[in-house]
Amino acid sequence: MSNAALEAAIEAAWEIRDQITPATRGEAREAVESTLEALDKGALRVAEKQGAGWHVNQWAKKAVLLGFRLNDNVIMRAGERGMNSPAPGVGPFFDKVPNKFGDWTTTDYQNAGFRSVPGAIVRHGAHIAKSVVLMPSFVNIGAYVGEGTMVDTWA
Repeated sequence: MSNAALEAAIEAAWEIRDQITPATRGEAREAVESTLEALDKGALRVAEKQGAGWHVNQWAKKAVLLGFRLNDNVIMRAGERGMNSPAPGVGPFFDKVPNKFGDWTTTDYQNAGFRSVPGAIVRHGAHIAKSVVLMPSFVNIGAYVGEGTMVDTWA
């Protein structure tokens, strides 16, 4: 789906957001999930520098908010993506947004090209570019962390 098609579907879903629930299927869910995936990969940004100022893609922000309506809270631990398993880790958490790295392998980290230390929590839907170092921190859904950045709790 193109960004224009995603935007149209998100805007339509936003108009009926009071009807959006975890049971929602079809175009609204697909558009939200596709938008969140584009944010996660860095193909789309909620806010982007344009000239001397910043432009907010309101429809992408709405997709993030609709995502909260589409998912129920579930028990999560730091080492998993929303699965209720006995995996060790920080937590548990009771949340709607899965951990970005919960099911990653060494190869996934190597391909992504960044480093995360214990205590770094990133929600799915946040983009982490190459050469980033994530110290103990929290990166929220919709965030874009650019190349060469260090994110540190105490910075």
